[in-house]
Amino acid sequence: MAQMKFMCDAERCIECNGCVTACKNANDVEWGIQRRRVVTLNDGEADEMSISVACMHCDDAPCMAVCPTDCFYKTDDGIVLHDKDLCIGCGYCLYACPFGAPQFPQQDAFGERGKMDKCTFCAGGPAESKEEEYEKYGSNRIAEGKLPLCAEMCSTKALLAGDAQDVADIFRQRVVHRGHKDGAWSNNPQASADNLAYDAAHKG
Repeated sequence: MAQMKFMCDAERCIECNGCVTACKNANDVEWGIQRRRVVTLNDGEADEMSISVACMHCDDAPCMAVCPTDCFYKTDDGIVLHDKDLCIGCGYCLYACPFGAPQFPQQDAFGERGKMDKCTFCAGGPAESKEEEYEKYGSNRIAEGKLPLCAEMCSTKALLAGDAQDVADIFRQRVVHRGHKDGAWSNNPQASADNLAYDAAHKG
């Protein structure tokens, strides 16, 4: 069974925010909710770099571990979804998530901030009808055999989505093309276990 993942190639991201717009259009989310955002590091510097960030659908998702109502669940293909009917708006998931993926429509106190919302990998969520599913969770492109719209609309193909092995293979080919003969899996000191995504473009 495929395990679905996102990956953003920072060497290709041009901070166009097309992925952000595509996500909002596909899912018609509430005002103030931003399921995907583009983060720029070292803004204005020579080594400026941007990356598109959303829920990463972790293998061992911390949001699932801290939710007191167990509203999170994982599909067979590794997508982390949640049941809004079980969410009490406590915000524990937001504090646990290293990517800041969980979003709330209000900034009020415990229980008054509304139902949590996050990226669903365009896989919808639990509902009794397609209309209810779209209203609560947005589009279910996965059920239609499509990838998330954010990745499909990325003009530079910086944002990759799909089976984790396929995504890794694509990125490895890019790294090789950039000048690292074995795709960064080597004894190079800069390609250690702590930095497996070492890019030859940054050598020296």
